[in-house]
Amino acid sequence: MRFLNKINHAWRWFGTAFSFFIFGIGGVFLLVIVMPLLRLLSADNERRERRAQKIIHVTFRLFIGLMKRLGVLSYHMTGLENLDEAKLVLANHPSLIDVVFLISMMPNANCIVKGRLTRNPFTRGAVKAAGYIMNDDSADVIAAAERAFAKGQTLIIFPEGTRTQPSQPVLLKRGAAHVAVRAGADVTPVLIECNPTTLTKSDAWYQVPERRVHFNIDVKRPIAVERYQVDVTPSRGVRMLTRDLTRFFNKESGFNEQPAR
Repeated sequence: MRFLNKINHAWRWFGTAFSFFIFGIGGVFLLVIVMPLLRLLSADNERRERRAQKIIHVTFRLFIGLMKRLGVLSYHMTGLENLDEAKLVLANHPSLIDVVFLISMMPNANCIVKGRLTRNPFTRGAVKAAGYIMNDDSADVIAAAERAFAKGQTLIIFPEGTRTQPSQPVLLKRGAAHVAVRAGADVTPVLIECNPTTLTKSDAWYQVPERRVHFNIDVKRPIAVERYQVDVTPSRGVRMLTRDLTRFFNKESGFNEQPAR
């Protein structure tokens, strides 16, 4: 039995390495071939964004399918119907590949991403072509989010601002609530569970767990933002929404109520 477990672990290590190798090659291919081709095919920026987002959506679906077929991971998704009219998707962030799962579920997804992704050769082309929003300036982020909503895009934000610490309560920053309240976008929460934990902020890709990783992705019903806009100042509405979302994610994750930042 121990020998078979070692063989299984070695296979999943190989599958993980191969998957990330393919991911890197795909990123370069998008940068060098696909995204320049999109610029040649259309002079309309909004049309290029839609096409780039759809290409990334399909690519990420294929990537998740590859990891599943290689036995690296398994997953179960529920509540996908709640994404049909979603504008602002907020999710906890236990693993590096959470965003890959989320974009694979939405063909019109936009994201708020760190500016350093535009300097990474594996991600630069896709990030720029898809019109993903840089998180460098809060005022610019809100204006960019409003433009994305006007185009019919679904915006993904991880309100913790970084990956969730394993076995620790969720602590949300206020940036996502600022976008929701000031742009008037209802919130669609997504709870992501990863067991055993993998690809956390402290894990290298090659630290493969002893058993296959399983993801549970549960898309919850939308939370109306109107109550955080009526009869309260925007700043108070932001604090209230951050507090309520912090309580929501911790309750769903099995933690006691935690104070919002």
